[in-house]
Amino acid sequence: MTSLSSKLLETVAPTEADAHLAEESGIRLAKLLGSRRPDLRFRIEEGDQQGEAITIPMAALRLLAGILTEMAKGNMVTLVPIHAELTTQKAADLLRVSRPYLIGLLEEGKIPFRLVGQHRRVRFDDLMAYKRRDDEARSRAADALTADAQELGMGY
Repeated sequence: MTSLSSKLLETVAPTEADAHLAEESGIRLAKLLGSRRPDLRFRIEEGDQQGEAITIPMAALRLLAGILTEMAKGNMVTLVPIHAELTTQKAADLLRVSRPYLIGLLEEGKIPFRLVGQHRRVRFDDLMAYKRRDDEARSRAADALTADAQELGMGY
């Protein structure tokens, strides 16, 4: 049996039926989240059997609502703990770059990593910090290009 924590890095691609169910569930959950209660109890039922009641932290319910919203749109979803260590392929996938390009970033020291044997591992929070820096740099470059184009009367 696979541990639940190993399932966190799996990417879920919702089917059309999943998306429809996620939309219905998300709407109901959103109404419950608006109730301002400190916690909510749910009953988990399996078939006709009456299940067991559980209480879920509000923070987890808000996260679940976000997951359902994305699934309802047909978007793939991955839940990644902030401290997770990723393979270079998973890290490259999250940045939407090739694995060799990511390895170049690692070797240039732009993203911290550690070696596990001969394999590089990248912390999710380090990867996201790099992504934020890169996004900010791209935004500044785009702003500068727009300003230059306006100065030159290029219609931007």
